[in-house]
Amino acid sequence: MHKLYHQANIYILLFFIAGFFLFAGCARGQLGKNNTGHYDNGVVVCAYPDASQVGVNILKKGGNAVDAAVAVQFALAVVYPDAGNIGGGGFMVYRSATGQTNTLDFREKAPQGAITNMFLDSAGNVVPNMSLATHQASGVPGSVDGMVQAHQKYGKLKWANLVQPAIDLARNGFKLTKAMAASLNHEQADFKRLNPGKAYFIKDTPYQEGDMLVQEDLAKTLELIRDKGREGFYDGTVASQIVAEMKTGGGLITKADLQNYHSVWRKPIIGNYKEYKIITMPPPSSGGIALLQLLKSVENYPLKRWGFNSDSTIQLMVEAERRVYADRSKYLGDPDFYKVPVDSLLQPKYITSRMENFNWAAATPSSTVLPGVFVGYESDQTTHFSIVDHDGNAVSITTTLNGGFGSKIVVNGAGFLLNNEMDDFSSKSGVPNMYGLVGGKANSIQPGKRMLSSMTPTIIEKNGKLFMVVGTPGGSTIITSVFQTIVNVIEFNQDMQRAVTSKRFHHQWLPDEVYIEKDAIDSLTKIILEKKGYKITERGKIGRVDAILLTPWGYYEAGADPRGDDTKMGW
Repeated sequence: MHKLYHQANIYILLFFIAGFFLFAGCARGQLGKNNTGHYDNGVVVCAYPDASQVGVNILKKGGNAVDAAVAVQFALAVVYPDAGNIGGGGFMVYRSATGQTNTLDFREKAPQGAITNMFLDSAGNVVPNMSLATHQASGVPGSVDGMVQAHQKYGKLKWANLVQPAIDLARNGFKLTKAMAASLNHEQADFKRLNPGKAYFIKDTPYQEGDMLVQEDLAKTLELIRDKGREGFYDGTVASQIVAEMKTGGGLITKADLQNYHSVWRKPIIGNYKEYKIITMPPPSSGGIALLQLLKSVENYPLKRWGFNSDSTIQLMVEAERRVYADRSKYLGDPDFYKVPVDSLLQPKYITSRMENFNWAAATPSSTVLPGVFVGYESDQTTHFSIVDHDGNAVSITTTLNGGFGSKIVVNGAGFLLNNEMDDFSSKSGVPNMYGLVGGKANSIQPGKRMLSSMTPTIIEKNGKLFMVVGTPGGSTIITSVFQTIVNVIEFNQDMQRAVTSKRFHHQWLPDEVYIEKDAIDSLTKIILEKKGYKITERGKIGRVDAILLTPWGYYEAGADPRGDDTKMGW
């Protein structure tokens, strides 16, 4: 009898073990992948489904994460003209499967003809919209050079094979989503006003979901880039078209500006949050330094116990954000023109000291929070994509035209939009840009200088292994959106999709308001915070995070932000 009982227990144990593996297999099988975003061999998460498909196709053909990133970048320039671009710039954070890291700065630069007071009138006041919707608003584009350099250093597949999918999408057309149709309709008046004599993106009747958008001139431009690489954009026909477009509106970009533009490989900003290694973007991005400051500011507090979006969690994170954005306003800019005090800003004692006047009983008025002092001190439309390949190489890229559709000015004959990145400089010390961010001398306009950015492409390791790839668009909200997404996973045990979907809040020092998405906090939490002096303002969507998590079980878990058409694809 005892023997039979023992055998029965063994059979029961085997039954549960078999059931567990069957469940795990289903979770990782094709059906589970489609429903949950779990992938074994590689994954792409970006702003538009056609571009995600392009990236996955490159991975399936044996391309690595950088190959896929190049293909996605050019595809987004076709299918997501809000922010995808060849006329803008951005940042790339790279981590190889063996743990080697690098960052590429392909941020735009001020033309040589730019001057510090170029957006001020004779009385010294900022001229409204001059840095946003004019030919002078455009910096020298960096995206094409950035993709060329990334491919030369890390790519596997032939360059032409990476650009061709974008050419096909431009020439054959692609179907508009409901959101893209609405965006194009919303901008019709500006497209017509700013592009006299041109027909790009202009339609007599409203765009509808499912309409095909064909862009033949853009296809021809991409063919030159496919066939001639960097020279196909910064020299020859396209360069002449850019300069001709500049002349029609008094713009500053010259052929010399284009020929002299080069992306820069920079040393990543690396720090730690508990047992996690944060690999992120250095200046001229403000994102990496600010992200590490935020994480270190909250590291020693019991966020996990307080819980997601509780009053204590929000209060702590807001007070950290208030101080970090104050520092951003004074100390961050292009390191090639200004000595950014990176080590001082990231010094643990300094970060701790910044939080010492934090009072649980009441909000700290931003008027009393100044940029910190230490010894020895001498955009909303952006888009982000995260990619991991079969071998575990990871790429995090954030790229932008600055405002939605940039300056809304299209290069005649070339078919692509110009950026309005000059607005990211401080046109005048203390005067906010389109995102409400203020700055000073560190981010003043100078010829050849790169404007400060909030873009925060980031890769995270745990125990020496890849853990997360994350980033977002959102102008000034980029940094806080990445911050909250990381905390959602690490502290609140949210899976990748939930961490991306969760409602967000934002504070940036000035204006002194806590912006929240609808239903981000409950009514009681709102009352508690308002009684302490926090001004709570509900606003629209905050960020569009696209992220990838490597789970303890070895498969990739993707999160595509439902705030847009963002799509996760893999296999």
